Amino acid sequence: MTTYTYETVAASQTDQALGVTGRQGDLLHALIISVATAATSTVSIKDGAGSAIVITAANAAIGVYRVELNIKSAAGAWSVTTGAGATVIAIGDFAVA
Repeated sequence: MTTYTYETVAASQTDQALGVTGRQGDLLHALIISVATAATSTVSIKDGAGSAIVITAANAAIGVYRVELNIKSAAGAWSVTTGAGATVIAIGDFAVA
């Protein structure tokens, strides 16, 4: 059974790594995205140093979204980038040591 941890990502963050150290094989179960300003609501993730994967666009409606992912990192720590109008709670199994 997987024990999930939660990590918050504030607005206007760039490539915030999930977990203390992060590692290949980390599980990103879901993101809870809170959009407060539609014009700056972009949220994206990266697998290690890979290319950004856009989760919400810069014009997402104000509200709270739960995005189920259930994906494992192939290249290193997961990271999250948020626009000025969005915050995230990441749920997963992230390296803590």
